[in-house]
Amino acid sequence: MAKALGVGGIFFKSKDPQALMTWYQTHLGLPTDAPDHAAFFPAIMPAGGCTVFSPFKRTTGYFAPSRREFMFNLVVDDLEGALQQVADGGATIVGDIQSFDYGRFGWFLDPDGNKVELWQPAVPPAS
Repeated sequence: MAKALGVGGIFFKSKDPQALMTWYQTHLGLPTDAPDHAAFFPAIMPAGGCTVFSPFKRTTGYFAPSRREFMFNLVVDDLEGALQQVADGGATIVGDIQSFDYGRFGWFLDPDGNKVELWQPAVPPAS
């Protein structure tokens, strides 16, 4: 049986795709190899990080206050620093940082109103 091996992309509409891409490159350090997209390769994923594929019920409030039918998650190496950078860039911080065994999370609305979840994975114990 063929198997999915990971998420190959996150694609969404924007009123000004170039401006939004530049905003993410400026405020979250997305790779700048191409002007219209960022490519992340597994080697840069921190220990404990992964890509999650998870459908939510249509009635979920998890994406609020965004009115979009999607939310995306970006893995970061410094949650507080990343949240400060996006806030300095004009993003709206949503809620408080939450901590779990598998990491810490924070959220913001980008300039287009998309809700973005930032995840700093917990460092796995040394073997």
